[in-house]
Amino acid sequence: MYKKELIEIANTKLLKVTNRPEIVMCKGQGMYLSDIEDNEYLDFIGGWAVNCLGHSPDVISNILAKQSRTLVNASPSFYNLPMLEYAELLINNCCFERVFFSSTGAEANEGAIKLARKFGYVCKNGAADIITTQNGFHGRTLTTMSATGKEQWETLFEPKTKGFFKAIFNDFESVKNLATEKTCAIMIEPIQGEGGVNVATKDFIQKLRAFCDKENILLIFDEIQTGMGRTGKLFCYQHYGIEPDIMTLGKGIGGGFPLSALLAKEKLNIFDPGDQGGTYTGQPLSMSVGLAVLREILDKDLVENSRKMGDLIKKQLCELSKQYEIEDVRGQGLLIAFDLLQTKGNDFVNKCLKDGLLINAPRDSSIRLMPPLVVKEKEVEKLITILKNNLKIRKIA
Repeated sequence: MYKKELIEIANTKLLKVTNRPEIVMCKGQGMYLSDIEDNEYLDFIGGWAVNCLGHSPDVISNILAKQSRTLVNASPSFYNLPMLEYAELLINNCCFERVFFSSTGAEANEGAIKLARKFGYVCKNGAADIITTQNGFHGRTLTTMSATGKEQWETLFEPKTKGFFKAIFNDFESVKNLATEKTCAIMIEPIQGEGGVNVATKDFIQKLRAFCDKENILLIFDEIQTGMGRTGKLFCYQHYGIEPDIMTLGKGIGGGFPLSALLAKEKLNIFDPGDQGGTYTGQPLSMSVGLAVLREILDKDLVENSRKMGDLIKKQLCELSKQYEIEDVRGQGLLIAFDLLQTKGNDFVNKCLKDGLLINAPRDSSIRLMPPLVVKEKEVEKLITILKNNLKIRKIA
């Protein structure tokens, strides 16, 4: 009756915004989640690429306990010690000089859009248009939905924010043809996570950088999903040999605690007081967590583990593809996807769920893997075994 009563609460009290299985999670440790019936699940979703250190890591629980006894919130009117320590460590490990802390990825992307338009107003005769890409994803606020390239969102919640133009991902000419004197920025995910793990080519990104330099257009990297070691580099821009003007971070930055960041070059330190802010921006509790997470990633060299384990997973998937219904294995580090030839993505997700494996289907025929950066070979072996047990034999034409 306990589970039945809880599901009844869910069905009658929660505003329905997504379809969830009738499972109630109650604890997590490392790579595993457990529900109220003591079923255990190997987690290759990782809280949607959020739990970079795994579930309930000591480094987060310890700092939350310590900081909550010291100072939880001093208001955004004052500096606080964890904020300044964290800002220094983060800036010292990337190509940017300024940072603004917020709580969600959409909030960070809203800030990036505001900063780009402020640049356009101040430095480019009022230019306010922003080029994004088809199948890109930047958040669920009205403005970030406008920036997002989901076709099914085009008419949803109208009127939304205007001034966004969608280019074809990995097609430089498509971007170039949309640019005008009114364009202030190009905003792109270097790997489209929600779009199906589509990886930007080096040629595409380098052409964008050169074009932005020539036309005085800002290049914004949305690294909400790709940042913090996810792709085998601390930040995904490092794969391309370029530096963006603005970068946004979220998801893994807090290891499960709500946290995001907007980073920018010194030339973009142009907000006037009051232009940007928020009640929970830079509050000590989140700052102490962000600092602890980044230190752990650096100290434990989890970036290298991401690269190593990602290579192993892709190698094993490619081996499976010789016999089973897998094709187009892609991604970098621990942001990986593959397509299914016969089985629908959601059907495959549900089959694996029954075997205690959590995976995600971002598209009808695609499967996405985004496990914690602490994943080990034994968990990769278990992943491959469960996948194999649920895959259909490849049909020979």
